[in-house]
Amino acid sequence: MVTAEDVRRLALALPRTSEGIVRDRVKFRVGRIVFIAISPDEEIMGFGFPKEERAALVASEPEKFLMPLRSDERYNWVRVRLAAIDEAELRELVIDAWRMVVPKKVAASYAGLPVRGSGRRQAGEPAESGESGEPGGPSDGGTAGRSCA
Repeated sequence: MVTAEDVRRLALALPRTSEGIVRDRVKFRVGRIVFIAISPDEEIMGFGFPKEERAALVASEPEKFLMPLRSDERYNWVRVRLAAIDEAELRELVIDAWRMVVPKKVAASYAGLPVRGSGRRQAGEPAESGESGEPGGPSDGGTAGRSCA
């Protein structure tokens, strides 16, 4: 079992990460893009995750992972029960979510770890027409500020 303090320690160790509170939720972001959010009760963590893969992730371990709230379905976002994961899994989820929102060079330079090759657009790359430019998860604007971890 991991705690919100474990999330904080890992997230704030990543380059360009800042912490903020939006509507009673602790959020970790790079610039304006949120990549981790913790529910007010600190039991659920929302994190950046590719939309195309989230249904398979939730179906593979429904006791652990949850689909995003309806207001967050348009984002690359999924949720996890903190009590159901260990430190190693938390580290992987946090780092992968962070990598979705930082420039490729920053992600590649972090501890020399390779960038996960999923073919999805990274922050800093031009958005295709019709894309919002917010690949990581809910930001503070619009419905995003109402995101629940």
